[in-house]
Amino acid sequence: MTHIRPRPALQTMLAAIAEAARWPAPDRPAAVAAAIAAFLPNPGLLDGLDLPCCPDRYVRHLLHADAGGGYAVVALVWRPGQMSPVHAHRTWCAFGVQQGVLTETFYAPGEPPEPRATRLLAPGATGGGPADPGQIHRLANLSCRSAVSIHCYGVAFERFGADVNLVLGD
Repeated sequence: MTHIRPRPALQTMLAAIAEAARWPAPDRPAAVAAAIAAFLPNPGLLDGLDLPCCPDRYVRHLLHADAGGGYAVVALVWRPGQMSPVHAHRTWCAFGVQQGVLTETFYAPGEPPEPRATRLLAPGATGGGPADPGQIHRLANLSCRSAVSIHCYGVAFERFGADVNLVLGD
């Protein structure tokens, strides 16, 4: 795993996220989203970091892993047309759009889950919530330019594969 040396703005954002991640469970996702939101307008927030994209899928780049394994912060790079699977979360999460525009679609539970609402997420927009199998959504880059979003999940980075998304359909 490559370790990064964050710039001052990124270091300050990561410190704000660390403080917000200590909030009690019901308020934690909103507190972390607010901590992220305060830094999203800074166009140089991620300057100097190597954040390559992938032609086949969005890519997560580790920005910070909590030493105690309580959360991890990642930057997701989305090429046009890339999207997450339809999923709920096994852990709390918070995110914000730093560059580009993403579309978030919300689904009603069912087989298959049915789309019920969509919102555009311009730079500065945030979202998130608790671990809840009934909060089903999908993020997608439906624009013609790449996008970058910053996400914080309430599990250790090494556990992302099994403990973040509860994939429900595609």
